[in-house]
Amino acid sequence: ADSPFATSRAERTDTAQTGPESLSVLQIGKFYPPYRGGMETHLQLLCESLQRTARVEVVVSADSRTASRDMVNGVDVTRLGTSVRIAGASISHGMRRAIADSEADVVHLHLPNPTAILAYLASGRRGPLVVTYHSDIVRQKVLAAGFAPFLDRFLSLSDTIIVASPNYIESSPVLRRFRSRCQVIPFGIEDPSGDRDVAETARTVRDQHGPRIILAVGRMVGYKGFEYLIDAMRQVDARLLLIGTGPLREALAARALRLGVAERVTMLGNVSDVTPFHHAADVFVLPSVSRAEAFGIVQLEAMAAGVPIVNTAVESGVTFVSPHNETGLTVAPRDADALAAAINTLLDDAALRERLGSAGRRRLETTFSVSTMVARTLDVYAAALEKHRTTNAGAARSAQAMRSRT
Repeated sequence: ADSPFATSRAERTDTAQTGPESLSVLQIGKFYPPYRGGMETHLQLLCESLQRTARVEVVVSADSRTASRDMVNGVDVTRLGTSVRIAGASISHGMRRAIADSEADVVHLHLPNPTAILAYLASGRRGPLVVTYHSDIVRQKVLAAGFAPFLDRFLSLSDTIIVASPNYIESSPVLRRFRSRCQVIPFGIEDPSGDRDVAETARTVRDQHGPRIILAVGRMVGYKGFEYLIDAMRQVDARLLLIGTGPLREALAARALRLGVAERVTMLGNVSDVTPFHHAADVFVLPSVSRAEAFGIVQLEAMAAGVPIVNTAVESGVTFVSPHNETGLTVAPRDADALAAAINTLLDDAALRERLGSAGRRRLETTFSVSTMVARTLDVYAAALEKHRTTNAGAARSAQAMRSRT
């Protein structure tokens, strides 16, 4: 089959001669929206923002055996058919060839993604390589141990490893070994409240579920810790809105019923727009129980709405996003009593909610700006390109000198 990357380098102007507007980047992720997930949300925002100054191609796995190629908000997305899934990793035929055949100036690969790493190593490609390290392989410990030599080899080929928080570098046994290659570039989000008037829909949500609303958003999987939030509701006089779905949905609903809090826990499933729910909420809760929650990008959406956060002290970037007593309150993981106490503290103190929520909006604007994230990422690409141009020029001079001596 023909490679999906048919555009040759001759069809565009050399980046070194004309500057960043001719830069081309191959982004490799696990999936791409409409598939939902924190990595996918970041990848889409990054690609759509980069598209204004660079040519962006995306290669990911499809969630079926069928391959496709389409334009998503101006971004060229190739979804390779998934042959099989092993320990949550998609094996997609054609990934190696897609990497080898791409004429992009820079390859930017998002981890964890073991099959993409193997495809890159097998492709024989060398040149500017940037990695965004979203998370360690946390849950599949046997896979992580067996895969470690391949991961180390791959990271040793990278020019820069982008990490969203300094906390994650220090807590990751992998990143500590590659600290000199790491650069912190916090994830950003676009402020959705400025795009349209959400006040009316938020009022409808409050009329239906208020007056005291707790919001949590995420896939219903083990590391999210939603069971502890449901347990906490025994001590909280408010309505909990849970947005998302996943394999634990029925178990969580049964737990709420068994504990006698089902009338105060509403599971909304997936919704097309979470913004009005953030604006309707009094408190946002991220009750994660492990460092599989590497960053907690959903916290940024709450901060954009000026909502204070209750999160947990997992060893990751979660508390870097929302520090204790600055933009919210932090409690120990797996502690329903502590969750309940923090939630009640915020529900019962409007002034505290206002102070923490306002600080969250300011922190979003200063630390998690999309424009800053994109500008610093472009700087990383430029540095990688310059490094390889210098290396190649040096190799060419050495080769010429050898030929001259002979």
